[in-house]
Amino acid sequence: MSGQPEITQRDLRNRSKEIMDAVQQGQAFTVTRDGHQIGELIPLRRRRRFVSRAEFAAMSRSAPDISIEAFRADQDVTADQEADDPYAR
Repeated sequence: MSGQPEITQRDLRNRSKEIMDAVQQGQAFTVTRDGHQIGELIPLRRRRRFVSRAEFAAMSRSAPDISIEAFRADQDVTADQEADDPYAR
């Protein structure tokens, strides 16, 4: 059983504003019909649009080093180096 509260289909219909406000605040619900779980009502994850300079610097410090030679070698192996002539017969 999940750790989120269960609500019936009738509760969802009758208390939709209250329930949707709770979802907007981060609360998740399991929806039931005739005593059976039929779905989950969960908040969408909000995508962050801004990362502060300090946070970016902290993430960059812990990022693994990248070998430019290894990167180029991987590209050469996987990329098609010959351009196809669309008019060739």
